Formats: sequence, structure tokens, C-alpha cells
Amino acid sequence: MHTIAILALNDVVAFDLSTPIEVFGRTRLPDGRNPYRIRVCGPEPEVRSAAFTVKVSWGLEALAEAETIMVPGCSEQAAPPPPHVLEELRRAAAQGTRIASICSGAFILAAAGLLDGLTATTHWVAAAELAERFPLVDVRPDVLYVDSGQILTSAGAAAGMDLCLHMIRSDHGSAVAADAARLSVMPLEREGGQAQFIVHEHPPAPRGSVMEPVLAWIEDNLGHDLTLEEMAVRSGMSERTFSRRFREQTGTTPLQWLLRARVRRAQYLLENTDHGVERIAAQAGFGSPAAFRERFKRVVGTTPQAYRASFGGRRPLPAV
Repeated sequence: MHTIAILALNDVVAFDLSTPIEVFGRTRLPDGRNPYRIRVCGPEPEVRSAAFTVKVSWGLEALAEAETIMVPGCSEQAAPPPPHVLEELRRAAAQGTRIASICSGAFILAAAGLLDGLTATTHWVAAAELAERFPLVDVRPDVLYVDSGQILTSAGAAAGMDLCLHMIRSDHGSAVAADAARLSVMPLEREGGQAQFIVHEHPPAPRGSVMEPVLAWIEDNLGHDLTLEEMAVRSGMSERTFSRRFREQTGTTPLQWLLRARVRRAQYLLENTDHGVERIAAQAGFGSPAAFRERFKRVVGTTPQAYRASFGGRRPLPAV
């Protein structure tokens, strides 16, 4: 039987802790056997979470005995992982143990040096921080999980279930994984990655800056065919000066800012109206429905139709 040790540290996220317990614990082979043995372990006999304290039955010795180690995330208030915990993770990795993190558990793996030189992910809200704190890690904020072989990482919350199902499929095939997915009321594979859940904020321009009026004008005219020349004229600058000032104050180029603004407008319309894709493409300023679909999928990670199916359903706005 394959032993899975789930590492519980203080301030563990309850959802992350329970996900592998439930998904692996409910898995059944065709003959009805459960192929996994679950052991929740920790450095102390009791581990606190936000709403409760849990007693763990195994200490850190369970890490050395496991074929797989799952590392749930911890809350923002959590203290840094104890050095001896990181050492045990490094020792397990050196022995070839499969190690996977859920959500912010990636920070624990990174602190142990296990993600150095690898591609990894975490919750999109924390992705920039992970990349800043651990520059040797290639952080992908747009995917649900990353399988680097021995080391695996997942994005936040439900993405931990996607990762567990992926691991079950790797261990026992698609039929067993599909059955586990049905018990979890989850699709075995979700369309799109984490990108569709990311809230894309515009890089802010300082209050009172020379860019503030032109940015507002761009927002009001997204449906028109705006050019760099028109934006520069609106700002009263040459194209070269406008581009330089724009990057200084927003951190991006005028074209990239415009494209991101158009995608955000399209997301809003998909969520709040019943307009067709052709109409939304025009309202958001894309040259054609095909150009709209291509850009939307590149930024959001899924199609406009799939995005509406996931996030639409609000009361439609009055037709204009």
C-alpha cells in the first residue's frame, strides 16, 4: 500500500489539509481496495488552524516512511517553517520521495530549496511574492498545477483536487482517477488553467499624473480603433515621449495596457450581459471575433464561451 504523509504545520489551511485526505482516502481500485494509506503528521502533537486545533497521530518520522508527501499551505500569519522540518523534507527528497504542495505550501518547498531550478505554481494572489522571494524558481501563475516529476505544486483551493486526481491517474490510470473525480464531484480535467480566475488589475498611474486623464479617455473609447499616435496627441506629447512616460508611470507599454483593458471589458460583458461574442468583440475594440477569441484565450487561458459558462449568470445589463 502506498503511504501518503500529509505535513501539518501551525496555521495550516484547513481546506488544503483536508483535500488530500478526502481525495486519496476515497480512491478505490477495481477490486474495491484503497491503494493509499493516509498519515497526517507534524512536528508537534497538536497543530492549530484558523478555526480549530487538530491532534496528529504521527511525528516527522512519517515523512521518512512515506512514498508521497503532501504539503498543505499555511495562512499569511504563519511563522516560517522550522529548520528541522525543512531538513526532513530535503532528506526525503534526496531519498526519491514524491513531494507535492497545495497552494501556499509551495513556499515551504521553496524554503527547503526543493523548487530551485524548477517550474512551480501557487495561488495566483501569491505568485508574485513567491517569484520575488525565491528567484531560482520559475513561477507560473496561470496553471492549475505543475508536475516536475518528483516535485509537484498546485494552485490554490480546488486546484489541490486537480493535482490529487492527476497523481491518482499517474499511479493507477484514468479509470481509477475518473472514479475518484466522480466521488469528488469534479471533472477529471478542467478546461483552462488558473489564468481564468486571475483578477487583472491595471497598473495604477499616480494620482494627478499626466497619464491619469489619457488613461480615463482610453477606458471610455475602448470600442474605437485607437492608435499610439492618437493616444500621444491626446496627451499632448510626441509618440516617443508619450511611450517613455507611459512606461515610467504604469510599468507597461500603451499597447499592452490597451489590450489588457479590452480583455477586462470583455470579461465584464461576458459576466454581466447576454450579448453574443461578435457584439462583445466590437464593444471591447477587437478588430474581429477571431482576433477577440485568440487574444482572450491567450490572456485568460480559456475561450470566451467557456469563461461565460463558468462566471456568467448575473442579471443582464440593459441593452445599449
